[in-house]
Amino acid sequence: MFRRSELIQKQLAPTKVRAESRAVASRRVVMAGKGMRISGGTPRGPYLPPETWHEPSEQASGQFCVMHQPAGKGFRHILTEEDVRNRLAELPRWMVEPLEVVQFSQMTRKKRMAACYGMQWGATIYLYPIEENLVETFHQPPKPNQKIEASMFGARWEAAGHGHWKLIWSPEAIRDFFLNNVLIHELGHILDTRNSRTVDRERFAEWFAIENGYKRSQRQDLAVLAERKYVRKRHHKVK
Repeated sequence: MFRRSELIQKQLAPTKVRAESRAVASRRVVMAGKGMRISGGTPRGPYLPPETWHEPSEQASGQFCVMHQPAGKGFRHILTEEDVRNRLAELPRWMVEPLEVVQFSQMTRKKRMAACYGMQWGATIYLYPIEENLVETFHQPPKPNQKIEASMFGARWEAAGHGHWKLIWSPEAIRDFFLNNVLIHELGHILDTRNSRTVDRERFAEWFAIENGYKRSQRQDLAVLAERKYVRKRHHKVK
C-alpha cells in the first residue's frame, strides 16, 4: 500500500506453471507496491523474505486452511482466523475456491529488511504482523498518493523530526485495512491467471481490492451512519 521505494516489485506466474518455477516467479520482490512496507533504506538486489512454500493441489478443493506463527517480539497480528474466514465467506464461492492456505507469518530480523503487510505465493496468502503500538516509522516523507491511501482507511501521517515520519493507525483502521485491502488484494493475485506483466497484475489486484474490499467497507460505514441518523430522528419525534 504505502511505498517506501520507487522500484517496482513482483512478477507472478500463471497458475498452471510448474510449482518449481512458480515458487521463484511468484515471490514478491519487496521493493515497493500495494500492500508493501520497506523498512529503513532501499534493499539492494532481489532480496526476498524467507517463507514456507505450500505446494498447490492439482485441483483446488474449495477449502483453505489457516496456519499460525507467533508475531515476533514487538509485533502483533491484526486479524484472527475467525476474522479471515468470516470475511472470505462474504465473497462469492468461486472467488475463494483457488485459495488453499492463509498463513499468519512471523516477523523476523531478515523479514524486517523488507517488511510487508501481505504477500501471495502460489495458492497461499501470507499476512504479516505490524508494530504492537500500531505506529510505523518511515525515513522519508509520504507522497500525495500515500497520504490519500492512508486517509482512505483512517490512518494518519505525522512528522517525527529529523526527516522521519510516522504512520499512525487506530485499532479499527488497521483491522479495516487488513480485512478490506490486504487480504482482498492478495486474493486478487491468486485469481489473476490472465496477466503476466507486473504492472498489469498490480493494477488488477488494486482494482479487485477496491471493488470487493474498500467499496464494501465504505458501504458499511454509510449504512451505519444512515441507521444512526434514522434512530435519532425517530427518538426526536417520540419526544
